[in-house]
Amino acid sequence: MPKLPRSEWYDLTRDMNWNVTYVEESQVWPDDLSHGLGIPAEAWWTWDEPYKVTYPEYVHNQTGKDESVYAVNRVVGRSKMFDSLDPGWKAAILAHYGAIALPEYVAGIGEARMARFGRAAAWRNMATYGTLDETRHGQIHTFFAYGLLDREPRADWAHKAMHTNEWGAIAARHLFDDMFTANDAVSMALQLTFTFETGFTNLQFLGMAADAMKVGDLDFSSLISSIQTDEARHSQQGEATMKILVANGKKEEAQQLVDHMFWRSWKIFGLLTGFSMDYYTPLENRSHSFGEFMNEFIIKQFIDQFRDLGLERPWYWESHFLKELEWYHHATHMGVYFWRPTVWWNPDAGVSPDERDWLEMKYPGWNDSFGKIWDVIGDNARVGRIADTLPETLPMVCNMCQIPLCNPAGFLMGKLPSPEPFMLIHGGRKYTFCSEPCKWIFEQQPARFQGHLSLIDRFLAGMIQPPDLAGGLAYMSISPEEMGQDATNFAWAMPPVAPAKAS
Repeated sequence: MPKLPRSEWYDLTRDMNWNVTYVEESQVWPDDLSHGLGIPAEAWWTWDEPYKVTYPEYVHNQTGKDESVYAVNRVVGRSKMFDSLDPGWKAAILAHYGAIALPEYVAGIGEARMARFGRAAAWRNMATYGTLDETRHGQIHTFFAYGLLDREPRADWAHKAMHTNEWGAIAARHLFDDMFTANDAVSMALQLTFTFETGFTNLQFLGMAADAMKVGDLDFSSLISSIQTDEARHSQQGEATMKILVANGKKEEAQQLVDHMFWRSWKIFGLLTGFSMDYYTPLENRSHSFGEFMNEFIIKQFIDQFRDLGLERPWYWESHFLKELEWYHHATHMGVYFWRPTVWWNPDAGVSPDERDWLEMKYPGWNDSFGKIWDVIGDNARVGRIADTLPETLPMVCNMCQIPLCNPAGFLMGKLPSPEPFMLIHGGRKYTFCSEPCKWIFEQQPARFQGHLSLIDRFLAGMIQPPDLAGGLAYMSISPEEMGQDATNFAWAMPPVAPAKAS
């Protein structure tokens, strides 16, 4: 076979499907792990994706990428490039490492589940490469972060974060357990590879790589570029699976899976990527605002994909998603800054006079809404009342996304009322949600989510001692040396220094 042209043997080896006869199909493809939705086996065998790669080709390509990216890392590691980076950008990459490094590795569990329980041989073949991809992504993230430890000890959170009860880590684990480790193969293809990777992270990594290059962070740029090329390949599993579901009368089931995970992905994406793009990236290096990025890439792409695949936009698109796009990431950024002792990076306020002008230009009305609150924080900073820029207790947390509630007051952006939290009594317990879609996701599968305790549930249950902010920080494994501080030591709040006159 090695002497044959690739075109003469590839399809045969990739599509080695067969009907099982010695055991029941349900034993080979248990519904909890496979979830074939009653679609006949032969229909699944039509599964196809555009990337046609063999194992030798895969190894050759990955070896070349690793040689390139690790070579850059070795050169940069001997330089002082990291030390010269903008404080806001350092905050962005430290937040990224902690939130993404281990989840990348855990995503390999999801790919491995599709590699075993995917309903077509071609799918299992692609997912096998996806398993190797995600393993590589976890390893390369932690390796690059490890190289920063002598200059930034909190880079250790690339490995530490997901082993703690820090509030952001709880939110990330809740999402990724839902998406990766507690999911079946078909749902995973639509929720991980189609919704999360194709819809969010693939494009995000393209943008982050470009921003990193502009900032001068060649190390991070090469890392993210190397990962994105893998994401572009294995993310194709979702669309191929979606086509089979729609063609076999399972459009409603497919729609529900996408609606579920698009909202969950948006909440974590809006939190992390929103403040990174609009507040942490140096002003002179910003190519898009977060709102422009979402509208130009994420929203347009998903509208096109929904139409092309025969799906509708999620039911909450106009009523919740597009409205949150106007304020959500501004509010979560402000929350992260205010509760900065609870995170492992130094949040950058990103609201100097020039930055405020930029925010007002990109988000008309920002100064009259969020700017008013930053005025108070700045006033306190200028007169040395730093304690007044910090919290005294913990905020209410959503029982679905696990992110603190930041529902806007009526004056924010001048468009939204002051909504009450969404409440639900289930099994004798009261659950609190930040939004109607988060409540809807819980109500679709209550057995999947009930019983989980948010950080505030644990606080009220007496699991955090002493029951104050100090006890909460200890519970989250954040030491005094690791607590977030203002990234620029409040330089943004201080009056500009007049240039010295020439003598």
